[in-house]
Amino acid sequence: MLDRRTLIAAGAAMIAAPASAARKVAASPAFPKDFLWGVATAPHQIEGNNIASDLWFLENQQPTIFAESSRDACNSFALWESDLDIVRNMGLNCYRFGIEWARIEPEKGLFSQAMLNHYKAVIEGCRVRGLAPVVTMSHFTAPRWFSAQGGWTNPESADLFARYCDRAMRALGAGIHSVITFNEPNILLLLKPMLPPQMWEIQKLTLETAAKRMGVQKFVSANVAGVDDLPALQKGLLAAHQAGKAAIKAVWPDLPVGFSLAMMDDQAVGKNSQRDAMRQELYGAWLDVSKADDFMGVQNYERALWTDKGRLPAPKGSIVNWGGTEVWAPSLAGAVRYAHEATGVPILVSEHGVGTTDDSIRQTFIPAALADLKKVIDDGVPVQGYCHWSLLDNFEWIFGYKPKFGLHSVDPVTFARTAKPSAAVYGAIARRNAV
Repeated sequence: MLDRRTLIAAGAAMIAAPASAARKVAASPAFPKDFLWGVATAPHQIEGNNIASDLWFLENQQPTIFAESSRDACNSFALWESDLDIVRNMGLNCYRFGIEWARIEPEKGLFSQAMLNHYKAVIEGCRVRGLAPVVTMSHFTAPRWFSAQGGWTNPESADLFARYCDRAMRALGAGIHSVITFNEPNILLLLKPMLPPQMWEIQKLTLETAAKRMGVQKFVSANVAGVDDLPALQKGLLAAHQAGKAAIKAVWPDLPVGFSLAMMDDQAVGKNSQRDAMRQELYGAWLDVSKADDFMGVQNYERALWTDKGRLPAPKGSIVNWGGTEVWAPSLAGAVRYAHEATGVPILVSEHGVGTTDDSIRQTFIPAALADLKKVIDDGVPVQGYCHWSLLDNFEWIFGYKPKFGLHSVDPVTFARTAKPSAAVYGAIARRNAV
């Protein structure tokens, strides 16, 4: 397990030295000694019945952008102990999960000691099983009351997030390995050119309906917002990350803090490619902020081929995921390499996976991607660990339960977990600390 002081010192050293100065190290089949092998989950996607959250409210209205409601999800609020047993039995040493702000502060200023105790038990459960708890403070969801006052576009949002971080860290911080303040705060920037105009219109209608039902002027969520809200949303999230980090550090100065970024492996094709401009638009402000953090989480699922006119479709004959996007294993290494070059800080692969009902694709994809990631490490890029998305087939936001990202399937009635062959493939890599 990484010592916090050592990790922070290493991060400071990388900030002080140019990223290009990363020294190529002697290749070895083994990953670094203290490498984190984990899986990632999100509270709203697996816990179930997150009734005080903003997204529960948006899911359960008409019209709505959501294909279906999260309902019981994977019932992991009740079954968290058996889920941790699964992670341990896979041979992993890390579990990335989120604490749910809407449960901890269901009404403005009302904090639930029972919910803080619940998440403290989860953290302690990780430690007992030899799992490093990587905790996400905000994985898209927020309390309903928070989003009903404009969410992250409200000038008060950063202070409210900092207050929540302070309360949570005073109760939970002693057992945490590291903290991710926000999960993919840039996700809507990525989706802006991908989603058709009609989907943005449905999102806008969903939010307008929610605001009317709540009797408020504006209802905005971190991953459901109108195009016009994006500049204010990004400004609010950037401020909240810095305020939240400061609040965490005030309680636990040595606790490593960063955020995770949704990143494609952006590649230039032909002359005058848009790649560099798109990188600046999609990640630029966040990469700048990350330079002052202890690490950055990279979440990669695909590559993007940029010409002078825009993004190319998946090459003909490509293996594709559930949504028709190319499955290309080297994309993880490309995204990680660029993230470190741009920030100079250590990288944690906080999410990586493939949505498919064909598990044979996943079985091939995992070792291929990790082999390329090892080459990046051999080139001197400080990669702390790898968290596969996800432990379970779960609720995938506006798309409902159709996308299958899990290493385990979940019965919607009994909630029984069944390992897919890919779980054994990944577990074997983790156990031997080598592909």
